[in-house]
Amino acid sequence: MWAYNSVFYQIYPIGFCGAPVHNDEVCVPRIRKIMDWTDYLQNLGVDSILLNPIFESDNHGYDTRDFKKIDCRLGSNQDFADVCNHLHAHNIKIVLDGVFNHVGRGFWAFRDVQEKKWNSLYKDWFLINFDGNTGYNDGFYYEGWEGHYELVKLNLRNPAVVDYLLECVKYWVDEFDIDGLRLDVAYSLDHDFMRRLRSFCESIKPGFVLIGEVLFGDYNIIVNDQMLHSCTNYECYKGIFSSLNDMNFFEIGYSLNRQFGPEQWCLYRGKHLMTFVDNHDVTRLASILKNKNHISVAYGLLMGMPGIPCIYYGSEWAQEGVKAPDNDYALRPCFDAPLPNDLTEYIKKLISIRQNSDALCNGSYYNVVIQNHYLIFERKTDTERVLVAINASENAQTAHHPAFHGEYKELITDESGILNGSLNLPPYSVQYLNF
Repeated sequence: MWAYNSVFYQIYPIGFCGAPVHNDEVCVPRIRKIMDWTDYLQNLGVDSILLNPIFESDNHGYDTRDFKKIDCRLGSNQDFADVCNHLHAHNIKIVLDGVFNHVGRGFWAFRDVQEKKWNSLYKDWFLINFDGNTGYNDGFYYEGWEGHYELVKLNLRNPAVVDYLLECVKYWVDEFDIDGLRLDVAYSLDHDFMRRLRSFCESIKPGFVLIGEVLFGDYNIIVNDQMLHSCTNYECYKGIFSSLNDMNFFEIGYSLNRQFGPEQWCLYRGKHLMTFVDNHDVTRLASILKNKNHISVAYGLLMGMPGIPCIYYGSEWAQEGVKAPDNDYALRPCFDAPLPNDLTEYIKKLISIRQNSDALCNGSYYNVVIQNHYLIFERKTDTERVLVAINASENAQTAHHPAFHGEYKELITDESGILNGSLNLPPYSVQYLNF
């Protein structure tokens, strides 16, 4: 699967393009702005772009009105087709946000139910009780996603709904030649639907990737040969910033070993989960870390650990943003142009190293040394071994391990810092040592 060797760049288009928060019904080709960033993305080294909702919606994109029409605030279908052609010409693959659990109140089929009630041909597309009501006073009750009634839950056990959604996916492939989907709230989706989606997508475009949004639980339930290729690794997301803030690498070291280590009971060995240090739903890394010197350390860990790294737009130059209780738009700003700095150049270097290393993309995981302030682990394939050494301390550290006298002796060079059976770790450093 191509995605396993990729580095993704995530954009929330409505915010990125400076579109109005509420749909104003005015068509403006803002989505074409992505083409202005393509050279920057290619130079950064990312080879895949993840776009949050782009289809016609009531407000934020997750309240879809029409799955076959680009949101007018972003432009036309032709505008987006031009963007996709441009990205593909620059060897950048495209993954869209597939919002299949729910739609907005402005969705065409739901509006038909509002008008015709029992007589609507689409009443069984939703989970409706005509003996109840909601705060919107529609004259009937319906299930909303996690109690949010502006998000009307689809009935994915209805074959007509499933057929319609698959038809839409085929339309996206035919019109825009997309390469995959990020499934919103995949933890809420019907499992039979995901099985059918997997087989359908593979039939219309072999290699089409499916990545699910999952917050907790056993990722194996939906990441398997019948359903999804990958899902978001929120356990390690939390472990990265928490380990740095608490100066306790035992947390992330334990999580990585629990997921990918050599023990028989490890959960996800051989799988490629999507890894990240922030995204459109959480406080940005530069705002959540107590010590700004840890930003580069976090990215060094992200690019060295197992998974599919995903960078959220703007965070590669340490953009700040704090999640508010009822307003995520502080996390989803508009930038007139990229604002690269030294951090951006550092991340570019890390991406290049990762994409040229089979061990970092696909290798096994083994904890070599874990201490509160530093972590050393090994990534290994049949042809390559990489030792990843990370020091979060403001002070230099010296790590000791018997293997530095034995199997790692090939690393004993002045450049690596391994001398006399110890590894020297400079302050706030990340080292990838090949052997």
